Amino acid sequence: MKIKTLDRTEFAQIILDAMAAGTTSSPTIELYTGTIPSSMGGAIGDTLLATLTLTNTVGTVSNGVLTLDAITEDASADAAGIIGWARALDRDGVEAAYFTVADNGTGDINFASVDISAGQPVGISSFTITVGGA
Repeated sequence: MKIKTLDRTEFAQIILDAMAAGTTSSPTIELYTGTIPSSMGGAIGDTLLATLTLTNTVGTVSNGVLTLDAITEDASADAAGIIGWARALDRDGVEAAYFTVADNGTGDINFASVDISAGQPVGISSFTITVGGA
């Protein structure tokens, strides 16, 4: 699928706005065990492994690509496990997006290893979202 750049940029901005919404604290990315849920909004039964903090503005959008600002690592993972998926929460803790996770380059978020040990630091060095057809 290919989408014209103007529309890709508008969609990327919608994602950015959803992640940056709210006023109470900073947006976050939570890393969970298990399989990404089929829909958002339900109870999560998977184990929360780590929570990483985003800047309040989250990032920037250009030509259909959302590039996140620096992401603050979780200095001490909450639990041990294999990262299966991630979710972004806005500044008020409202779900904004779910992401696939992998260690082979196929995920929305890619790690060198998805095997997390409790107490170890967990970070994301960079994160871009390219909206369809770039």
